[in-house]
Amino acid sequence: MRVENFTKPKGFVIFAPIIFLRITMKISYNWLKQFINIDWNAEKTGALLTDLGLEVEGISTFESVKGGLKGIVVGEVLTCEKHPNADRLKITTINIGKDQPLHIVCGAPNVDTGQKVPVAIIGTTLYTPEGEAWEIKKGKIRGQVSEGMICAEDEIGLGESHDGIMVLDSKFKPGTPLTEVFEIETDEVFEIGLTPNRADAMSHWGAARDLRAGLLQQGKQLEFITPSNVNFRVDNRTHKINVEVLNKELAPRYCGVTISGIKVEESPAWIQNRLKAIGLKPKNNIVDITNYVMHELGQPLHAFDSGKISGEKIEVKTVEAGTKFVSLDEVERELHQEDLMICDAEKPLCIAGVFGGVESGVSLNTTSIFLESAYFNPVSIRKTAKRHGLNTDASFRFERGIDPNITEYALMRAAILIKEIAGGMITSDVIDLYPKKIEDFQVFLSFEKTAKLIGEELPKETIKNILTSLEIKINNVTESGLGLTIPAYRNDVTREADVVEEILRVYGYNNIKFTEKLNASISKTSKVEDYQIQNKLASQLNGQGFYEMMANSLTSSKHSKLKDIVDEETTVKMLNPLSLDLSVLRQHMVISALEAIAYNNNRKRQDLRFFEFGKTYHKKQDKYIENKHLTLTICGNRETSHWNTPDRKSDFFFLKGTVEAVLERMSIAFKTNPTLESSIFSEGISYEHNGKILVSFGVIKKSITKHFNVEPEVFFADFNWDLVLKQYKNNKIQLKEIPKFPEVIRDFALLLDDAVTFESIYSIAVAEEKKLLRDVQLFDVYLGKNLPKGKKSYAVSFIFRDDKKTLTDKQIDKVMSKFQQQFEKQLGAELR
Repeated sequence: MRVENFTKPKGFVIFAPIIFLRITMKISYNWLKQFINIDWNAEKTGALLTDLGLEVEGISTFESVKGGLKGIVVGEVLTCEKHPNADRLKITTINIGKDQPLHIVCGAPNVDTGQKVPVAIIGTTLYTPEGEAWEIKKGKIRGQVSEGMICAEDEIGLGESHDGIMVLDSKFKPGTPLTEVFEIETDEVFEIGLTPNRADAMSHWGAARDLRAGLLQQGKQLEFITPSNVNFRVDNRTHKINVEVLNKELAPRYCGVTISGIKVEESPAWIQNRLKAIGLKPKNNIVDITNYVMHELGQPLHAFDSGKISGEKIEVKTVEAGTKFVSLDEVERELHQEDLMICDAEKPLCIAGVFGGVESGVSLNTTSIFLESAYFNPVSIRKTAKRHGLNTDASFRFERGIDPNITEYALMRAAILIKEIAGGMITSDVIDLYPKKIEDFQVFLSFEKTAKLIGEELPKETIKNILTSLEIKINNVTESGLGLTIPAYRNDVTREADVVEEILRVYGYNNIKFTEKLNASISKTSKVEDYQIQNKLASQLNGQGFYEMMANSLTSSKHSKLKDIVDEETTVKMLNPLSLDLSVLRQHMVISALEAIAYNNNRKRQDLRFFEFGKTYHKKQDKYIENKHLTLTICGNRETSHWNTPDRKSDFFFLKGTVEAVLERMSIAFKTNPTLESSIFSEGISYEHNGKILVSFGVIKKSITKHFNVEPEVFFADFNWDLVLKQYKNNKIQLKEIPKFPEVIRDFALLLDDAVTFESIYSIAVAEEKKLLRDVQLFDVYLGKNLPKGKKSYAVSFIFRDDKKTLTDKQIDKVMSKFQQQFEKQLGAELR
């Protein structure tokens, strides 16, 4: 949402945040270099990725050991004696290759003479397991000088043990930096803001593919290195899992293979470092390899413990609604009849493409696995993930559309890594169920249309080179254009305009020349557009202290509890909601208003004035109805206390004045209906024009504000904006001369029954004198002492003017006498 005016002295208003469509992805530079042997620095590479549309929002440094072991050296323990003032401490002298040894107080039980140990010298920065930095300083421990620290594994990030100090191999020379003893990997990580349509770039392979195209455009032709599967082979066929896909529409391609005799343990350091660099926590070698291949190639994989697959069978299908399933997070979920599941002969094992099951997952006791690689229907995965509130790395990719043609390739790549790292043998043929191949897209690219869209005519050879670098196949070339085949993994490139965008982003937006000629079209029209009217009113309301809010028309289905304002039978429901909080279209503008009030109140913003132009939505007999509205919302104080003024609370009459100012600005005549029957107001009235309600306003019922956890009183006005616009456009502007003759003001102090309203006085006066009476105003109301019970006193002003001559006292007295008679006769009034 946005705020139109930030200049108010009371400070700006906080609105609920917008849901942005950009997503963040981390790419390791070291990993990227496995595809392209590039020697550029990270900043230069990041700039090129940004130009290619993979916007680099930041570059961070990853170290496999936090701090990179800087300031830590090999030390030799020369002496080790008991501390005179502490039973558990020892005083050591340590040779670190300097002229004088260091004196270090150490509390480790295993420190001893002759050991080679890691020593953090004074000035070294170490990090806690939580990542907090602290510095080694010279000091005294129980009266003894300590000039450094002998380190345990966990204190320098080389392990998790804290049982004692780390003892090194005796071959290392004192003073040797620990960076020469242990291999520390340093990496630079790109944080890329990616638009959801770029599913092809959600992997290191995809990012490298774009980078190669950009480098080719700059004249740098580098080899594109992809992982080889030449070493894949079936060792034997002793463990076959039968696979049957019962719902081919939801699972167009499904591959699998069994691997037996594996050993589940910790992954090697190189895999752990790759995963840690992009923010993933290593688990075990099997799970880590599936994650590694997913982030390498963009193909999610899943490993099942084959010993837990009943009947040696996998069935890909939907199950009955209400079926219970316990996922890996140990949460029992109730399945929907449209959820695609991976099942064995007896039970569900996994929510396909979203989340595994706790019963079939890989554990330390697993010795054989069934490895799955598949292409699932993106819409099905998206619906299932949103339905269960799950957002996993796998669903993130599946629901945006992955490459259906690398399913088997990625499976083989993972199987090779598992054999190399976890041991075992491939004990079945690769199962590949792909009954209906997903075809590539065919597009014709017109050279003329390309030049028109880009604004510059690019050389045909440049266009062809760019397309080829993006793996877009050129089938035929004519004078007018190119016949192209777009690979299936580019599901966002299906039209000519999409291809032009691909050409432009690789060619470089910055390389398009600016024209010196400016073209503009000027239209002359007397028609007043709706947005012009809105802007006029927005400026007026802004000047009265209101902020414009733009709320999402989507809201939560939980508001259906508010029977006063929501009718479930006419609710417009989203077929594919982004979340449960954005699942229906609003039926009443007050929903958005109170959500904004609640959001601000929770952040200590109490004095609020909003206006919003928006729509409400209803469904009636298979027809969808949209209605335009303008709403005003007021809460808290009208004016806050100052040294010379007290707080002044907002009230109904402040809202009433604002409403009337809007109608006056729109030049719309109205009548008051004081007997408003409203589902949202505890007290309220409406203004009408020709029997139709222009605006309803009042105090929102407590039962409604309570639903939104809003405690203060809220004043709300809802304009029928469609009707207001219609009346405004039908109005004819009328001009009048400024009056030449003065006005005359006369007052009455009337004693009236409590039940008599000012409206009654106004109506009688207007009916009695139509020619001279210009206005009637109530300027004082008195209730209290010295008045009879059930009575009140109104002080009323009557304003007279004759546009042709100056009024005389005789004329005015005559009119006031008529007023007095009618007030006494019709209202039982008395002059005070």
